[in-house]
Amino acid sequence: MASKTTNKAITFISRRAPYGDSNAQLCLEMALACAVFGQTVSYVFLADGVYQLLKHQDARGIDSKTLGKALETLNLYGIKNVCVDADSLSERGIQDSELVLDVKPVSRAHIVELIDQADTVFNL
Repeated sequence: MASKTTNKAITFISRRAPYGDSNAQLCLEMALACAVFGQTVSYVFLADGVYQLLKHQDARGIDSKTLGKALETLNLYGIKNVCVDADSLSERGIQDSELVLDVKPVSRAHIVELIDQADTVFNL
């Protein structure tokens, strides 16, 4: 008997800076894995997670992979709902033109809606 996979709405909140620990990379890898298995994924950059979106990152000096390049795969995996907390950008003086992805700046109220609508939320 074939098993039936249930589609879930999963929201990932990436709130850590891109380097220093593995949370940002882990969040991205989990989101991509869920998308591969047909889940509906939303991806939110919040707090210091917005630093992941900055262009021209080069992590070779710390013997790490540059996360910005990996983020470009979100769309390839079918993750279309990618947004960034507008207040987090503003608080850090980051402009939309500095971002590696064309992401939608949203209000915190919108992020709360995504959380409320999700079956599962990962907050890394």
